[in-house]
Amino acid sequence: MIVDTLSNLDLYSHISPRIAAALTHLAETDFTRLEVGSYELDGKNLFVIVNDYETKPKEVEPFEVHEHYIDVQYVVSGEEEFGFLPLADQSPSMAYNAEHDYAEFDYETNKHEAAFIPLKAGMFAIFFPDDMHMPGTSATPKRVRKVVIKVKV
Repeated sequence: MIVDTLSNLDLYSHISPRIAAALTHLAETDFTRLEVGSYELDGKNLFVIVNDYETKPKEVEPFEVHEHYIDVQYVVSGEEEFGFLPLADQSPSMAYNAEHDYAEFDYETNKHEAAFIPLKAGMFAIFFPDDMHMPGTSATPKRVRKVVIKVKV
């Protein structure tokens, strides 16, 4: 997992050409002008999801992992917390769904191992396939506009 601001995007561009393209797209796009929805950048290899939502308490949200995509999550406006812990020997509460590239893990089972980290406007987080993460949380509801760029591994 990586957490930073776009002012440091050059530090991460060497990871892969697709991550470099994702970070460049975040830096060059005014996401306040885009409608909520999905946008292809490079077919299924690289696509963008623009979302507006209200954060939820961590106690009601699951952790998630993806096998075939890296998540690059960028907060355009608002603020949230995300939970994080490395994927190790945990058992999913919802088995891996290949169609949606998603497995779910219970909060209660993993809450003592997780760190919760603030993600403010202008910050991004990169979650790799071995990173269990729980986005979109806060103790009190907050409005957030977030962009998730799905980067095929």
